[in-house]
Amino acid sequence: MGGETAEPDGATVEAYGLSLEGSRGWVYRDVEFSARPGRLTALVGEAGTGRTALLLTLGGRMRQSGGIALVNGFAMPRQRREIQAVAGLGVIEGVNDLEPNLTVAEQLTEALEMSLGVFGSMRRRARRQAIADSLERVGLDVSPRTHVYDLLPDEAQLLGAALALVGDPELLLLDDVDAGLSEERRYELWQRLNAIAGQGVTVLATCHEAARDQPQADVVRLPLARGELAR
Repeated sequence: MGGETAEPDGATVEAYGLSLEGSRGWVYRDVEFSARPGRLTALVGEAGTGRTALLLTLGGRMRQSGGIALVNGFAMPRQRREIQAVAGLGVIEGVNDLEPNLTVAEQLTEALEMSLGVFGSMRRRARRQAIADSLERVGLDVSPRTHVYDLLPDEAQLLGAALALVGDPELLLLDDVDAGLSEERRYELWQRLNAIAGQGVTVLATCHEAARDQPQADVVRLPLARGELAR
């Protein structure tokens, strides 16, 4: 009907008093924020804020100790499988690392075939086009023949995003996106992440500091486990 506006694509994410306590104390504590669908949200936190563990909780991969985490209305941990179906993980060290000896094309082919259930049977032309489409979607301008070990940190982040997006999730989770990057490359990466969000995906990206690099991101400063806010 005239005058109505469509709801933006992407998942809604909400956290209320979200906390995780481990054997050595609090990993993250009293995290509260909401991420709008189809937006890029920067989760800013220094060491001690539990950035990675928080992403895993929001992606349905790690139980919290207390508080509420909702993704599209699905609650952790009771509906973690529904959340896992909605959320795609980029590269998270020690969880789903890239294979350094594979090429970009080989890494993407594995993900594409797994998603389609056609292991080893994708036609060459279809495979080549799917790889090109995946790289274009995230703005990764490298040759598919490039080995993963030759990628720069921001290129590896974008490859991780491309792999996660193969399954068309509504939520994309990326960790430590500013690690090892110059100011210029950080800025370019944030621009590309914002473009991904503009395609109808909610993007949550953790980083060490908030700067001019995130002009189009909603910034959430994570509290330290002892209760202080990250700068």
